[in-house]
Amino acid sequence: MSNRSEVREFLVSRRGKVTPEQVGLVPLGGARRVPGLRRGEVAELAGVSVEYYTQLERGSLRGASEGVLDAIARALLLDEAERTHLFDLARAANAATAVRRRPSAAAQRVRPAIQQILDSQLSPAWVRNGRGDIVATNRLGRALNSPLFDDPARPVNHARFRFLNPRAAEYYRDWDEVARTVVSVLRAEAGRSPYDKGLTDLIGELSTRSEEFRTRWAAHDVRLHRNGIKRLHHPVVGDLDLSYEGLDLPSDPGLTLYIYTAEPGSPSQQALDLLASWAVTLEEQERREQDEHRQEQP
Repeated sequence: MSNRSEVREFLVSRRGKVTPEQVGLVPLGGARRVPGLRRGEVAELAGVSVEYYTQLERGSLRGASEGVLDAIARALLLDEAERTHLFDLARAANAATAVRRRPSAAAQRVRPAIQQILDSQLSPAWVRNGRGDIVATNRLGRALNSPLFDDPARPVNHARFRFLNPRAAEYYRDWDEVARTVVSVLRAEAGRSPYDKGLTDLIGELSTRSEEFRTRWAAHDVRLHRNGIKRLHHPVVGDLDLSYEGLDLPSDPGLTLYIYTAEPGSPSQQALDLLASWAVTLEEQERREQDEHRQEQP
């Protein structure tokens, strides 16, 4: 993932989404070959020269000040996630001029204290890294995500499951919304961690094997994934409507704790209660099988 191409395609795609009327401009004369603003209009709104904005849009954010980036974000009507992505791309461009340190891989384990927090939750809870791997979970979280854990591919990953596993079509009731969220979160992570080989490999795998992913990836949409509603169909307990909150772990950069809850007394809460009982039964069965396997060993 070249930083210059990422910058270029992101800025062009955002410019194409904004009309002169949206930003209070009288359209410049002449027929428009493509929708959206022209470069000159963005430059005028941002208070920079056309030549300088052209340089930025060609992929060179190196040295761009925060003031200029803010002005570009306002001109293009960027939302919070898009503005953050623009600044992430600029940081990556500036880092590329220095000696690159080998990037650390996305975390695949949590500290014991975090696991204790997970286990203390009465609701489904898990920790994921920036590319969507589930790196730790509590019992109910694993039960809720059992279709993902049943997939032999490791690490357990939301994006890989959504785009490559046929069971995902039944599991996710908000099929399109999940796809939009997964891709836009990965795109934002690519801006933050452009040298993460695991992320690059995942995106390459999905692009190779899923036409739907390739199409959505090309849109360059980004999104924050902090809270919302998840509508699932679990193979054991049926439909679930769950609210979720994502909490970044400041002492563990790149990791986010997610907790899912149901409305008290609702059918979804009853389904979660049933799922909790099933999870205990499943765990006991797995423990017995492990004990039997150990006894059979010479």
